[in-house]
Amino acid sequence: MSRVFACLALLLTTVPLVAAEPTKKPNIIVIVADDLGYADIGCHGCKDIPTPHIDSLAKNGVRCTNGYVSGPYCSPTRAGLLTGRYQQRFGHELNPGPPSDTTIEVGLSLAEKTMPQRLKSAGYATGMVGKWHLGHAEKFNPVHRGFDEFFGFLGGAHSYVQANQPNNPIMRGLKAVGEKEYLTDAFAREAVAFVDRHRSEPFFLYYAFNAVHTPMQAPDKYKARFEKIADEKRRTYAGMLSAMDDAIGALLEKLRAEKLEENTLIFFISDNGGPENANASDNGPFRGQKAQTWEGGIHVPFIVQWKAKLPAGKTYDQPVMQLDILPTALAACGVALESSDKMDGVNLLPYLDGSRTGAVHHALYWRFGAQMAIRMGDYKLVKAPGGGLEAGPQRQGKADVAGAQLYNLARDIGETTNLAEKEPEKVKELAAAWQKWNSELVDPKWRPNNAAGKKKKKDK
Repeated sequence: MSRVFACLALLLTTVPLVAAEPTKKPNIIVIVADDLGYADIGCHGCKDIPTPHIDSLAKNGVRCTNGYVSGPYCSPTRAGLLTGRYQQRFGHELNPGPPSDTTIEVGLSLAEKTMPQRLKSAGYATGMVGKWHLGHAEKFNPVHRGFDEFFGFLGGAHSYVQANQPNNPIMRGLKAVGEKEYLTDAFAREAVAFVDRHRSEPFFLYYAFNAVHTPMQAPDKYKARFEKIADEKRRTYAGMLSAMDDAIGALLEKLRAEKLEENTLIFFISDNGGPENANASDNGPFRGQKAQTWEGGIHVPFIVQWKAKLPAGKTYDQPVMQLDILPTALAACGVALESSDKMDGVNLLPYLDGSRTGAVHHALYWRFGAQMAIRMGDYKLVKAPGGGLEAGPQRQGKADVAGAQLYNLARDIGETTNLAEKEPEKVKELAAAWQKWNSELVDPKWRPNNAAGKKKKKDK
């Protein structure tokens, strides 16, 4: 009998110890594609370019069918992503110029606290692989903005086959380095190596591809997969996208090999819609493209996978935005926001796991030079003049709501039927909300002197 009591006593003393053991913090990975067309991944119905690894994220996670970004252009979206705030609040409304044209003050505001800074303070190893595009001066370098490690380039675009570009080299930390591999393959190598180095501790990896941004360059080994695609530009695009999908697959394979995938929260987005003429991307049912506040410029793939916590194969239809990624990641890691933080993003976890219903945001807002938009429920008020990809005059002007068009996206996702004359009260409601938001913003800190681009062949 005494032996039985001894065993019970031992059990009672060990149970609290087991119960008190802290849950391991999840790893965080944010994957950003560059200029990806909404209709160009398999889980969105693409038929000519298989994307099995991107699709696996949707199969094992939640696909947000109304995913948005807060800017229709590369750098503004990234500024919003890493801060969780509308980038127009701190003047990062437009792209900085090329390295030769920028000043030491052009970059992501040093007054803004970044996602890696927050996670680093919480004990995370932080690394970035890929395209930065948030400032060329040394003080803006990723290693000075919260990342322990950085491999990639600082500018907005880069050759995939030539490392030593003037003013925009491939860098490891603060030093320029050589690179012989196809750049997307090199990014895959570096992402896998980062996970290998930090597999025993919680980590945050910002995996920011420059694919499928121009220049259009793909090795024959990738283009050969698409001999049935007759159009040369589309075939090259397919090769570039296939290389990126393989790079995502290499990362997922590493996570699985290390038994880390279950407790890794993974986000996948594009930084904006595809520039259809420039890279042969396809924005599917949407009107417009990159650099425009039509749906084609701001409505993007948006997938969230966390096997340990989120359902698999679910679609979520409420509008969400890349600004939500930072607060969602912080909530997953148990990192509290500070009282001084003024986040525009929202923690998506209770919405994605089904514990909370209703709209995530009362409204979503855009301002991009002379363009504006607001989505509230199914309605969208938008002012996006026609024009080409660069649309220089649209970025030089100042946005207002005069002449804005109204669409019901639930019935008209292609933005074909302007309802402004039929529903003037709805126009007034959305215009007033946008004007209130706009009054809280600052002017752009810089306005690159970009000429108007070539006209788009179609504005669908």
